[in-house]
Amino acid sequence: MNDVKRMTQVTSPPSFGLVEPADAADGTKRIGGEMVDKVRRSARKTMDDVAMTPFLRKISLFSSGGSFLDGYVLSLIGVALTQITPLFDLASVESAAIGASVMLGIFFGTIFGGYLTDLVGRKKMFTIDIVAIAAFSLLSVFASTPWELVVARFFIGVFVGADYPIATSLIAEFTPKRHRSVSMGMVSAAWYLGATVAAVVGYALYEVPDGWKWMLGSAVIPCVVLLVGRHDIPESPLWLAQKGRKEEADAVVRQVFGDEVELDFAPVEGRPSLSAVLRSGYLKRMAFLGVFILCQVVPMYAIYTFGPDIMAAFGLNEGREAILGESAVSLFFLVGSVPAMFWLNSMGRRRLLLVSLSFMFAGLAVLGAWPSAPVAVVVAAFGLYAFFSGGPGILQWLYPNELFPTEVRASAVGIAIAFSRIGTIAATYGTPLFLDAFGVGPTMLVAAGLVACGLVLSYFMAPETRGKSLAETSSLDPGDARPRGA
Repeated sequence: MNDVKRMTQVTSPPSFGLVEPADAADGTKRIGGEMVDKVRRSARKTMDDVAMTPFLRKISLFSSGGSFLDGYVLSLIGVALTQITPLFDLASVESAAIGASVMLGIFFGTIFGGYLTDLVGRKKMFTIDIVAIAAFSLLSVFASTPWELVVARFFIGVFVGADYPIATSLIAEFTPKRHRSVSMGMVSAAWYLGATVAAVVGYALYEVPDGWKWMLGSAVIPCVVLLVGRHDIPESPLWLAQKGRKEEADAVVRQVFGDEVELDFAPVEGRPSLSAVLRSGYLKRMAFLGVFILCQVVPMYAIYTFGPDIMAAFGLNEGREAILGESAVSLFFLVGSVPAMFWLNSMGRRRLLLVSLSFMFAGLAVLGAWPSAPVAVVVAAFGLYAFFSGGPGILQWLYPNELFPTEVRASAVGIAIAFSRIGTIAATYGTPLFLDAFGVGPTMLVAAGLVACGLVLSYFMAPETRGKSLAETSSLDPGDARPRGA
């Protein structure tokens, strides 16, 4: 008996002066329970801890399709207008309206698309918007007046805009934190890829009779590819859990991540409300995002929408040669987004943003101050601006998804993007008028001024979110890792 007692004393773990009472009815320890719970939490595996799988890469790839379509339809209209303008004998105001109509559509689409995405789910909206984009792209082919084309382009913009909060929320909520910058970087790269492909298609169809119809109708092809690729992507488990559908959420986690991964989610009490979130302190974040994105995208959208006109103004010939020049600049945008995906983790969000905006300003300032520069200088300056647009281009999607909680994430993305589109509407409408009135030099100086404003704002307000979970990045309290859902 004494031997048994001695063995018990040897093999029992030391108590360090803590007396452990009897177990509770549910089998857990009442004293020291917090320590046991912490050990269990630290041992479990969540979605943030897993490696990227082929299926997760597929989610990122096909979720980026809406961004590809945005870059494609926006850039292609600039080329198509070179045929449409003489065909319909467009005045500058009508040409500007056709260019700006898609921006106006994106403005409404991001707001209402984000709200509906938070209300009815990511997956349903994921399919509806692509079908609608295809339908209105086909309708634009049969436009017989400038204003019919304006209407068709407006509705294309509505559903392209809706896809942004849908797709980026889905990417953010499925992607492990170590890979979030790369996955969201695919959204930005897809935009530039779409724009580059549009320039190539426009170049090929420039001298084809009624080539503008083939250009605008060609958007149906990527829509079909996206519908096929998106059909088996499930609903976001975080959205399902936030709606109280925990069993469905757990089933999706098992399907996508495996049985050993648990859903890490803190439920929200009461009905979530975007206005309530903004009142609780997120308004400052929303203001920063809206202004930063506006300063980043306005020059880019103006350059893409009226790229051939701008290239011609710099002396890069006209017609197909100007389109080829725009293609080269577009390639700089695309190439710059690739290293930025990884720099966002190695350098951090804030540092890369400040460095990138500084170089972007330098490129545009050279173009504005020296509009008669040699072709090599013009291409180099455009290249500098375009290459370093990669980081800010990714952050316009990454920041909104990281800085707001699940129940209002898509709505917040939609509002931030919509605010920025107010500027892009004005820019795409006003760029051809400003070019005619003042020339390309002052136009580029205005663009440089906007980037400078974004740089100053980011210096004072840009946060660092590298290496944090969505729960941590969306929290207003740095010490609270689970504020309002994940």
